[in-house]
Amino acid sequence: MDLPALLDRLDPDAPLAQRHVWLIDLLDWVRGDQRDPQASVARVRELVDTVAADPALHARWRHWWSHFVQSVDLTPLLADYGFAPRTAFLSELMHRVRRKLLPATPETGDMAELFVLLLPSPFDVRWLQALDTGTLQRLREVLLAPAAGTDAEPDGASAVWTSTLLDALTFCTGQISAIGFAHEIRTRMSDSAQSQRPFHDLPMTMAQLRRTVQEHGLDSGATQLAADSLIQQLDRCRQAAQTVYPHLDTHGISVGIVFLLRQLRARILRCRQLLDCLLTDRPERAAAALLADLAQLSQDNRSIRALIAHSSHLTAAKVAERNAESGEHYITRDAAEYRQMLGRAAGGGALLGVTTWMKFGLTALALSAFWEGFAAGVNYALSFVLIYLLHWTVATKQPAVTAPAMVAKLRDIRAPGAVRRFVDEVANLLRTQIAAITGNVGLVVPVVLLISTLLSVLLGLPMIGEEKARHVLHDTSLLGPTPLFAAITGVLLFASSIIAGWVENWFVFHKLDSALAHHPGFTRRLGAQRAARWGRWLREHISGLAANVSLGFMLGLVPAFAGFFGLGLEVRHVTLSAGQVAAAAASLGTPVLSDPAFWWAVAGVLVIGPLNLAVSFYLAFRLALKAQAISDVNRQRINAAIRLRLRRAPLSFLLPPRPQDTEPEDEESPSSSSP
Repeated sequence: MDLPALLDRLDPDAPLAQRHVWLIDLLDWVRGDQRDPQASVARVRELVDTVAADPALHARWRHWWSHFVQSVDLTPLLADYGFAPRTAFLSELMHRVRRKLLPATPETGDMAELFVLLLPSPFDVRWLQALDTGTLQRLREVLLAPAAGTDAEPDGASAVWTSTLLDALTFCTGQISAIGFAHEIRTRMSDSAQSQRPFHDLPMTMAQLRRTVQEHGLDSGATQLAADSLIQQLDRCRQAAQTVYPHLDTHGISVGIVFLLRQLRARILRCRQLLDCLLTDRPERAAAALLADLAQLSQDNRSIRALIAHSSHLTAAKVAERNAESGEHYITRDAAEYRQMLGRAAGGGALLGVTTWMKFGLTALALSAFWEGFAAGVNYALSFVLIYLLHWTVATKQPAVTAPAMVAKLRDIRAPGAVRRFVDEVANLLRTQIAAITGNVGLVVPVVLLISTLLSVLLGLPMIGEEKARHVLHDTSLLGPTPLFAAITGVLLFASSIIAGWVENWFVFHKLDSALAHHPGFTRRLGAQRAARWGRWLREHISGLAANVSLGFMLGLVPAFAGFFGLGLEVRHVTLSAGQVAAAAASLGTPVLSDPAFWWAVAGVLVIGPLNLAVSFYLAFRLALKAQAISDVNRQRINAAIRLRLRRAPLSFLLPPRPQDTEPEDEESPSSSSP
């Protein structure tokens, strides 16, 4: 639609919804093809010139504008737009879901609700920022001045704008005080921050600014002093809120608390913007900048993923940090630790051989899909927990916790040798994984063969029948979906480490170790010393228990749930798969060695291990890099250093170093030039 046709539709006396629809159409015309912001600015100039050139149209526009200002409340847009209605994470999440699912109506007097319809495009931010001062001044003089023949004085529009800004500041500072008074924030502030009472004094400071503006106007020195006092008070509130983060770092992180702190910081920034609009000598420039920021905020507030990512960033960092602490125990750095890892992995493989036998025994019960998956989950979970308690290891569980431990070496990446130490950890990890897989698979196969032989001798029955054995070989074959299932299992391995970190953070956040040690109910039943021991033990091992139990149940139940939806997904864990192939070979006898299906199954097992490890390590590594805020430039430094080590000392990735060996120090040559 062209501009003349749009202006012909301008009707000041139309119903509320029709007036707002007309404004939506006008702004759609301003956007045009949404390619060039300057083209939109030219359209704004065309609109101003067209209205100014026609006195009748100008009068009709001002009459329309007068009705619009009287029927729409601008304060909620300035004070509350972009913030959660009840300053809670879940309420904001549901609010965004509703906005995605339910359409908005133009029949509203709330400018915050109408704003989404007026400026729905990311392009709106660009053309609003492109508006020059001359265009903004003409826009203000021609379109935003009070209507002729009304009671408004020439400065009436400015007075209304000033009153609106003061109201918005009052609402916004009130919300800041409310967040500061919230129990979960107040109790986690430092004592010194609470003693300064910044949130108590903020409403009074704001009230003083309002009185000063009303008594002396905006241009007085008293008003500037009152505004400076408010700015200082807002800074004290921000500094007080910052003292909550050290408490969270020590005592556990809550997404809800992090969300509240982000809301508080954003409201403080909004107050600074509103003060700029109130005190500036170029109000049209400040108003346009605020409008562009609100348009950008409108885009950001539609993203559910952004809300979750922003609010959970610190939690993800804490999960990575706690996994890093656990992962240090799974990295070998010398020959003695390498041999120790071989022994621990051998113990884990032996126990998983028994787990394989029990898994086939449960399958023979012919349970329904869910209960078979649940029984398999219990079997896996108990086995993994027992391996954990015996200080043995399962190879595929290591990468998800060792990756954060490696990235922790990059906390001070600018320090001399930081990248070299990281490359050392890469080599250490690869050697550790080789030892762990060798120990797991090297023991699970003979243990399964031994159990099969004993069953055949004592009971005259193999571990599994011939039909089941051929089914196992077919399912594990490299020619089938085994690589895909192995990659999915890697995702589950990573997920178990995330669950472990979250559970540990939850345990620490709620001080359950202290509750177990000191709660009268526990101390009466267990005794004070035993209760204290239990509390300490759970604090040290809750992460490992959560990781093993969650992984076991995911390995058992994910195929059952996937089958319910007809997806046909399975899990492929290298140690368990190796044990199952060994059981199938024992059932079919020595002729299986000439069967191509057996060798394709062996090839499948050889692929499952690297895929399990690579996928879980990659996901954990990405999370840890994000948690440590490693830039793209520094990632390039890391890649160059790894390539250099591969060229100069490839065996360092495979074999443990001898005591007299020195590791390459040339990491600086390809990387020191990078910032």
